[in-house]
Amino acid sequence: MKTTFNNPSTNTPLEQMRRRRRVTVTRSDKEKGKGAVRALSAHEEATLKRLMLKPQDFIDSPCFYEKDAEKKIYDDAPPIRKPDTSWYHPVMDDLTPGKGRIEKSSDQVLLTAAEERVLFYQFNYSRCRILQLQEEIWATPDKRPTDEQARELLRWHNLSERLRIQIAETNLALVLAMAKRTRMSEVDFADLVSEGNMALLRAVDKFDAGRGFKFSTYACRAILKAFSRQGMKLSKYRQRFPTDFDPKLERSNFLEEKRVEVQKDTADEVKQIVLGNRAELTEIERTIIDYRFGIDEEPMDKPMTLEQIGQIIGVTKERVRQIQNKALDKIRVELETSYLCVPDQDEEAELEASLN
Repeated sequence: MKTTFNNPSTNTPLEQMRRRRRVTVTRSDKEKGKGAVRALSAHEEATLKRLMLKPQDFIDSPCFYEKDAEKKIYDDAPPIRKPDTSWYHPVMDDLTPGKGRIEKSSDQVLLTAAEERVLFYQFNYSRCRILQLQEEIWATPDKRPTDEQARELLRWHNLSERLRIQIAETNLALVLAMAKRTRMSEVDFADLVSEGNMALLRAVDKFDAGRGFKFSTYACRAILKAFSRQGMKLSKYRQRFPTDFDPKLERSNFLEEKRVEVQKDTADEVKQIVLGNRAELTEIERTIIDYRFGIDEEPMDKPMTLEQIGQIIGVTKERVRQIQNKALDKIRVELETSYLCVPDQDEEAELEASLN
């Protein structure tokens, strides 16, 4: 006896709409006799629906129609190493000092022309089989795939996508090499790499390995053309929406102005300390500070050296340095005290009396 469970989530309007949009898969009598078959997932149904919208494009080759073509292309082909993409961090590499150099893993795969030919034949043969299955389904009166045809479509589609990604990941270094070679100032580096990756995928779809050329020869030209189109698109946008360059809007100089203001206030405070002799400097200390920094008079164009001051006052330059450091220590202590001073009890009493 079959038991059914009422699941409210299966009767929602959204689920009903999804059931109507699903691709109907018919099962033949032979397939029905095999027993229960795993139902297609929602992702597989969406992929199947997309595959049935338009014919699959591929690069044709005479070897696809030979006897035992599938065995020759897949089973008899030599194994090819998978690429290692752990080194691929284009935007992070652009922020490093050595951004002109592409960091690669020691295990990065460099394919020969024969290995590239094997991969592209496998890739295009899987897409050829997709087209053959599409034509078989569209030739039927109801144009609905059987369960076996649907699973074959998905199998060949997954294989073609896996090979497409493998070819693209093997040639990711081409995108970085071309991006760092052009380095258009008006285009952001991340946008340039993104456009190059899309051009690389389009090049994988359009490359004909039967012509005997390396894939890099075709892909580099396709990537550079994509960069050129990106630059032209940005130039047309700027011509349509021109903006005047205003340096004030590029970066705020608040910190620089604030730093200059603080330095000016501190210099004025130091000058008042020296002129009022609040640091209790000796006569020789005030003379050296004045000659060295021009406190009493207008600022000097060029400060006097320790040796020149020593010749004036009749001591060695080392002694002048010692006296100068001692005077600066006194000024520093007075400056810190004036900024961090704590009022005594009498001052606090006077302040409270004035407030009351």
